[in-house]
Amino acid sequence: MNEIIKAMEERRSIRKFKPDMPTKADLEQIVEAGLYAANGRGLQGAMMIVITDKAARDRLSDANRRIGGWDEGFDPFYGAPAIIVVLGSKDCSTGIYDGSLVMGNLMLAAHSLGLGSIWIHRAKEEFEQPEYKKLLADLGVEGNWEGIGHCAVGYIDGEAPAPAKRRDGRVFRIE
Repeated sequence: MNEIIKAMEERRSIRKFKPDMPTKADLEQIVEAGLYAANGRGLQGAMMIVITDKAARDRLSDANRRIGGWDEGFDPFYGAPAIIVVLGSKDCSTGIYDGSLVMGNLMLAAHSLGLGSIWIHRAKEEFEQPEYKKLLADLGVEGNWEGIGHCAVGYIDGEAPAPAKRRDGRVFRIE
């Protein structure tokens, strides 16, 4: 079987990570894969923020927890030590789609390197808050950006889950 298709079939969302930080080289490869995601009209209407600083990661986790309505102490990033936030340009008609394709590339790249990942939502709500608009400004980011998702990345703690049975009735053909 083709290696890429095999990776697509084997990749799973991971909900328990070891605290060990992935190597910088692995994270750079994952980010590079995100940069090569397909995008509308070649506009590359998505960007990433790589967070490996534990204090910044924990602040983001807590903001995400509050938005999600979970009790204090819950970690919506499931212990993943590295978070790659993907944002889409509001000024690009394909920004949300471009960012979604970046997320897919990030998760497949992580899997191909023996790392686990999961797409965590609520980035949209986070980056509407003044604290995260300020973060973008502090990073020198200009423009109008919308949070697409967080790719939580790390070493899997335990076994990857088995795949769910694929539902029938999702493919139709006109031949």
